[in-house]
Amino acid sequence: MISQNPVFIPGPTNMPEALRRAVDIPTIDHRSAEFGRILHPALEGVKKVLKTKDAQVFVFPSTGTGGWETAISNTLSAGDKVLAARNGMFSHRWIDMCQRHNLDVTIVETPWGEGIPADRFEEILSADKGHEIRVVLATHNETATGVKSDIAAVRRALDAAGHPALLFVDGVSSIGSMDFRMDEWGVDIAVTGSQKGFMLPPGLAITAFSPKAMAAVESARLPRTFFDIRDMASGYARNGYPYTPPVGLINGLNESCKLLLAEGIDNVFARHRRIAEGVRKAVHAWGMELCAARPELYSDSVSAIKFPAGFDGNRFVSHAMDQYQVAFGTGLGEVAGKVFRIGHLGSLTDAMALLAISVAEMCLADMDLPVQLGSGVAAAQEHYRQTAGAALRKAA
Repeated sequence: MISQNPVFIPGPTNMPEALRRAVDIPTIDHRSAEFGRILHPALEGVKKVLKTKDAQVFVFPSTGTGGWETAISNTLSAGDKVLAARNGMFSHRWIDMCQRHNLDVTIVETPWGEGIPADRFEEILSADKGHEIRVVLATHNETATGVKSDIAAVRRALDAAGHPALLFVDGVSSIGSMDFRMDEWGVDIAVTGSQKGFMLPPGLAITAFSPKAMAAVESARLPRTFFDIRDMASGYARNGYPYTPPVGLINGLNESCKLLLAEGIDNVFARHRRIAEGVRKAVHAWGMELCAARPELYSDSVSAIKFPAGFDGNRFVSHAMDQYQVAFGTGLGEVAGKVFRIGHLGSLTDAMALLAISVAEMCLADMDLPVQLGSGVAAAQEHYRQTAGAALRKAA
């Protein structure tokens, strides 16, 4: 039987019915003006979600990983120097990709549970007198640990050092769910995917290039074909793609942006923050801890919850699925088996979050962990009751 329960993994997220229908459209001629009437509003909608007026948006049939390959292959050459912190599974993967592309990566090893050390970045950039570092990589929201990093602080580090490096930001699990200000923060390339904040199926790598990033494209010498934004820009000018586009997903992206902007993008961020805080109050009521080391690091799209030493977290996630048909996220990398993750992003309500909390409580009790049934639910309920009126007034 296919479960009717929502998922609570950090993506793909639950889909509103309106977006499911938007993706399911009849075949059209993807080289016609009709496709252009879907494509161009979708690109403009993404710009508004990113809070940018200056960037150019490029959407590829891929995932966030393809978005990162788009970023580096269009702006860099073999041997170029890159600065990055490794503080989780996804920052590790972007570093690995850079190394496979023969880039010279300076890695700031950072404990998993901590954010990007902007002060250390400033030291390294200030010491780079010859400005050999071409790009600074930053993972805004580390999905493996539930840690949010301060991208504005990374920009301040670049500015304080007087360094011209480009700033690339992985916003895969933050964009569309958490506050993101591309122009204000001086982000040169932002990367995300369709399956998280945009509430769509996987299949789109969504990228945005600042004018400074666009200027770097012509001198870049890394090979690119499928991900060449010059070919994509030429296609857009003709209301098409350089190859067959995923028309249904792009129609879904157009409708997703309409939904987010109709709610009000800042209201979307506030909703995620409010629901996430209810989950965090439940975790504390259980007497458990988050992987994120401090409140200012808490993600509003995913919470990674630590188990007692010696407990097998993978067994917990399997039990939730087998016994209750509810999906939680497993731990990854250094925290594999040590945490479980509750994804609270995308199409989500108070009631859905309470379902996740109640099932998690049952699983914890089933596995003889010292959790009082109802404690976390009550803590989240009280938070949602106290904040519901304010949330409704703000959205009105």
